[in-house]
Amino acid sequence: CTCFYFDWIWNSSLRNSKISKKIKMNEIDAIILGVIQGLTEFLPVSSSGHLEIARELLDTNQLPSDNLLMTSVLHFATALSTILVFKKDIFNLIKGFFDKENKTSKSYVIKILIAIVPAGLVGFLLSDEIEYLFSGNMILVGMMLIITGTLLFLTKILKTKNLKISKVHALIIGLSQAFAVIPGISRSGATICTSLFLGNNKSEAAKFSFLIVIPVIFGAILKDVLSGNIFDNEIKISILIIGFISSFLTGILACKLMLKIVANNNLIYFSFYCFVLGIISIFII
Repeated sequence: CTCFYFDWIWNSSLRNSKISKKIKMNEIDAIILGVIQGLTEFLPVSSSGHLEIARELLDTNQLPSDNLLMTSVLHFATALSTILVFKKDIFNLIKGFFDKENKTSKSYVIKILIAIVPAGLVGFLLSDEIEYLFSGNMILVGMMLIITGTLLFLTKILKTKNLKISKVHALIIGLSQAFAVIPGISRSGATICTSLFLGNNKSEAAKFSFLIVIPVIFGAILKDVLSGNIFDNEIKISILIIGFISSFLTGILACKLMLKIVANNNLIYFSFYCFVLGIISIFII
């Protein structure tokens, strides 16, 4: 059901778009969308909100099949960039999970599973409502960006407690991830801020936020592959490759940058960006 949730996030904007023109994506569009996805998947500024804005500005509402494949490719690239950055942690978790004596790794994997459940339930139970959210509504996107900015701003006044993420914390963080179904609410921003509000260690808050999205992305891609719809497209391979590379490279940079930003408690700077972009989305775009 988690896969179902993210499938709606990625594709609902394509099915319900207000724009009727079917303009094919070119190489420049692929680079722009790839960079946007790579940066905003990790930086706390809402990738879904930015992609909604980009589609509105670029006027790139292609055929649904084209969009489905490109969107999957962009998210696959950012998932791989996450794996690359956290390759040692992931390897140790997998190795420790099958070690009878390693209870720490088993507990951490269970926390990841707990955290992805709420988002899946939201997607399964509220599919029609989720689809309605992705209709090119720039006022909604702007308002949600302002909310994201507020969450980021409030982290500056927090006192560090350095608590470990518990199973209860994982559930609460998962609930915040479920709210990120709304375009303009940053998934990484919501989960990291929630974790910090709970008093968790800064570095662990960022790492946990990025790790819990990996199984969700791959699950959603698998669902699309099994459906067969992902292969029914006319988009050029070169455009897919360009989009993948731009998303992958920027994803690596953004992920590493975000880890440093959270550790230094500098999320407040992104709050100002979200405030400005939110206002622009509401009154200008």
